[in-house]
Amino acid sequence: METNAINTHKTTYLVKRFIPYFKKYWRVLVLDLLCATLTTLCDIVLPVIVRYLTDLATNDIMGLTIRAIAICGGIYLILRVIDMAANYYMAYVGHMMGARIETDMRTDLFSHMQELSYSYYAGTKVGQLMSRITTDLFDVTEFAHHCPEEYYIALIKITAAFVILCTVNVPLTIIIFAIIPLMVWCSMRFTNRMRTAFKKSRNQLGEINSQVEDSLLGVRVVKSFANEDVEREKFDEGNMTFLDVKQETYKSMAAFQSTTRIFDGIMYIAVVVCGALFMKYGKIGAGDFIAYLLYVVILLASVRRLVEFTEQFQRGMTGIERFIEVMDEPVEIHDKPDAEELMDVEGDILFENASFRYGDANEDVLTDINLHIRPGESIALVGPSGSGKTTLCNLIPRFYDVTSGAIKVDGRDVRDVTTQSLRSHIGVVQQDVYLFSGTIRDNIEYGRPGATDEEIEYAAKLAGAHGFVSELPDGYNTSVGERGVKLSGGQKQRISIARVFLKDPPILILDEATSALDNESERIVQKSLSMLAKGRTTLTIAHRLTTIRSAKTILVLTDDGIAESGSHDELMAAGGLYSKLYSLYADEKSGYTVGD
Repeated sequence: METNAINTHKTTYLVKRFIPYFKKYWRVLVLDLLCATLTTLCDIVLPVIVRYLTDLATNDIMGLTIRAIAICGGIYLILRVIDMAANYYMAYVGHMMGARIETDMRTDLFSHMQELSYSYYAGTKVGQLMSRITTDLFDVTEFAHHCPEEYYIALIKITAAFVILCTVNVPLTIIIFAIIPLMVWCSMRFTNRMRTAFKKSRNQLGEINSQVEDSLLGVRVVKSFANEDVEREKFDEGNMTFLDVKQETYKSMAAFQSTTRIFDGIMYIAVVVCGALFMKYGKIGAGDFIAYLLYVVILLASVRRLVEFTEQFQRGMTGIERFIEVMDEPVEIHDKPDAEELMDVEGDILFENASFRYGDANEDVLTDINLHIRPGESIALVGPSGSGKTTLCNLIPRFYDVTSGAIKVDGRDVRDVTTQSLRSHIGVVQQDVYLFSGTIRDNIEYGRPGATDEEIEYAAKLAGAHGFVSELPDGYNTSVGERGVKLSGGQKQRISIARVFLKDPPILILDEATSALDNESERIVQKSLSMLAKGRTTLTIAHRLTTIRSAKTILVLTDDGIAESGSHDELMAAGGLYSKLYSLYADEKSGYTVGD
């Protein structure tokens, strides 16, 4: 799922999708808008006070008493104290409301990401997702707080200014307010351009995140090939593309801000020139003219702030849009409304005419597979690369759903039970071991969160990991590093096996678990796997065919389905595909190539 920079949603739709996040904080929002009203009151009252004092000074200087000045000053001082308290609430509590909304959105986004299927992640860069869950939502805090506040304040100030200015001079007020729609219209012409530029910027930032992550996680490969310069060139190319996008963004922002400043000047000129002419011909007094100037300053500040908030608004819309794009990704694997818990699993697995194809692919990866694996039975899967061995195993825990047919565990269709209860009874040991950043203890405990230290150590002993862990300076509290880089391949594999031992599932899937190990590590890990498989229904995907000779049944998978089935001796005696694969493997292991 890689999105381009084209806006795919209307602003009204994005706002509609965002509004429900205010529901939990409606009391805070109401108080925030009340405080906004109080802060606005100070700005509105000041020109009234100045107009009153100016009229006293010009019409009856004796009326401008100390008492009148003190009362006006006192009123304004009280308003300023109220303004200070109200502004504190807006700046602190209002911003925290925005931060909490951002947190809620990030929680929802991460939760939804956990539900998305394998196929989604196969086509999506992790760096892009990191950008969406972090950077994109930063702007939502400011947007959530300021959006209702800014529009509410602008509405009050513009309305109040219009009403009060009409009491001063209607023609002059009409002249001023006639300019505002033109100013807003011209400024708004740049908003879509800005939003497009912001989205391009966010997309490119995600690309940079992906590239940096890819390069740093693969730093050993980079250094082994001495390709540091290649990585620098790739980064420089992406970095310069980001600079070009930023240039486009700032160009749109500059045009936007310049337009607002031009209209600022036009409105000031209109006020000064027209106001002076009205005052010359006795249409308004000096006090009215000063009040008019002050209100126009307030009016222009409100309009300018509202128009300039468009930049923040578009940033917020961009973040919300990219948030919605992920949230709208369908969850392909989900529980039925009446799905039940899968309890007391014995490990009976049945494939009934099961077929599967990926997404929009035209051909099935698996076609009409019929297979019955009885509780505690050990089955090995072999066959050419791409024949669907891993796919077949991935269908059992519902990492994917069959296109047609059914898969049953203990006689129950896996689609009729909850995925959590299904997967809790299945253990998977993969070739590409993933260890989380943290300690060895943390990674083993991942198999059963909340396990005791004794249970963790016992699982490690069963997996053959306790010995090397005990020799480490910090033992089970040793940090494994990013993706387990501080441990060898065999050590990481034994940690992953200990994790499955701790989980203690009745069904076990071994996906080429030893194919990436050296001979000594393979021997140790294979011993652990043999112990792990005892008493469990086990499916083993084998690359090294010597590791599955003892399997009760070996299935040979091809593009046409299950081509052969039987024990090692039976399949070798049949002289079919398995026999050829085994002979080829034996030749390769002996150091010869086919045709020697």
